[in-house]
Amino acid sequence: MRCPFCSHPDTQVKDSRPAEDGQAIRRRRQCPSCAARFTTFERVQLRDLNVIKSDGKRVPFDRDKLIRSILLATQKRAIDRDKLEQMVSGIVRRLESGGDPDIPSKTIGEMVMEGLKNLDTVAYVRYASVYKDFREVADFSDFIKGEKLGSRTKPGARRDEDE
Repeated sequence: MRCPFCSHPDTQVKDSRPAEDGQAIRRRRQCPSCAARFTTFERVQLRDLNVIKSDGKRVPFDRDKLIRSILLATQKRAIDRDKLEQMVSGIVRRLESGGDPDIPSKTIGEMVMEGLKNLDTVAYVRYASVYKDFREVADFSDFIKGEKLGSRTKPGARRDEDE
């Protein structure tokens, strides 16, 4: 593994352990040239996947891009990063085990929305606002009413309209 700091061609593995519920290996590495330390992750990739964008363009699937889009939706939410990693790993496994290596972006978006709906409804609505291209405040309201998200309250919380 090449050092990301000085580009030395070989680094030493100092520690290895399972990560993401055994779906990846986390390796702590050190460069013998500059002594910098960094972490790498190894994951099994069953096959190369391609994303078919809405305009028909075909691009390689990028797990990191998927995580970045989810992190934007979950920004400032109290969601454990490990749960997000598990959700993404589950989505990737489902995509890789499917029959077709070419996946429409819409399919990936629906899988993310399904995962976020079960994880955090605010992140779910945030993601949906970009995914479904909300243009006005009414779009948020219509979506929340259609999904019946507005009817949820925390246990012990009061709803003024019920009184």
